[in-house]
Amino acid sequence: MTRRPATGSLLGLALGDALGFPTEFNDVPAILAKCGPWREMELPGPVAWITDDTQMALAVSRALRAAAGEPAEPGRYAELLRREFIAWNRSPDNNRAPGNTCLTACGLLEDERRDWRDAGQIDSKGCGANMRVTPFGLVPGLTDEERSGAAQLQAALTHGHPTALAAADLTAHATRLLAQGADPTGLVGRLRSYAYDNRETYREKWLGDLWRRAQDPGPEHFIARGWDDCLAALARLEAALRDANPEVDPCLATGAGWIAEEALATGLLCFLLFVSDPVTALRRAACTSGDSDSIAALTGAFAGAHLGADAWPEPWAARIEHRDVLLAFGAEWDAA
Repeated sequence: MTRRPATGSLLGLALGDALGFPTEFNDVPAILAKCGPWREMELPGPVAWITDDTQMALAVSRALRAAAGEPAEPGRYAELLRREFIAWNRSPDNNRAPGNTCLTACGLLEDERRDWRDAGQIDSKGCGANMRVTPFGLVPGLTDEERSGAAQLQAALTHGHPTALAAADLTAHATRLLAQGADPTGLVGRLRSYAYDNRETYREKWLGDLWRRAQDPGPEHFIARGWDDCLAALARLEAALRDANPEVDPCLATGAGWIAEEALATGLLCFLLFVSDPVTALRRAACTSGDSDSIAALTGAFAGAHLGADAWPEPWAARIEHRDVLLAFGAEWDAA
């Protein structure tokens, strides 16, 4: 049987999101009191409800489907993403504790006269832009430059801080590497090299003059700030893996995940602590003192990209909200 990394990653994203939904905003003692031992946490049911993290990942997936077969043109991507983000913002299902940055930016995107660069919140590096970016690591047909630029563009529509851009790019790249079969033991080193290689690369074709909204002296200085934050987070991740204790809250080592680089690092930490045991990785990610649904969503996306669709127990996968939509996108991208 084929591995089907896209299907595995999308299911993992949604399962982690749903497992962490009831534990978000709780500290670890409160989670243990509510859910029991963390290694025995069960997916809520009978329907495992997702949050805005998966909702927006599906919005990105729909934009990518609409762009399929066309040249990867920044203006077209911005138009499609803008349309999907506005539709998400208007949806009556947008009641799953969405982030204020996304709500504010999507409201501003409603004004068609407004340049999308003026809607994105230039000072926000919240994790919302990483949570939805993993489809860019799964969709076929993009070059490395296109994947990088598009990942940063989709972040900038709501979160304009350079760290949000760099972390989204790095998250998509990590997902792509794992989907292509990269060895997880070398993953952090490869991500660090990618960050160094791109540290002063400003994707002007994709971002235009976004950097001018900040106070930086030039575009290279602007984007380097973001990559430096990500490199610092990767250094904390490497230190945590050298002295790993899976019984300790991962947020204490790599951050609570409310901001972009910490969500990436803590999601990777939970995945790398349990590379061959993805359900335990999700449980560890959901039992954290930080942004548990977002951390677990990233953990699931990484684990599923690595292990494929069969990583997830069928009784869990069968109960996830929007299962059929997730499977359809996964099958489409795996087949390609």
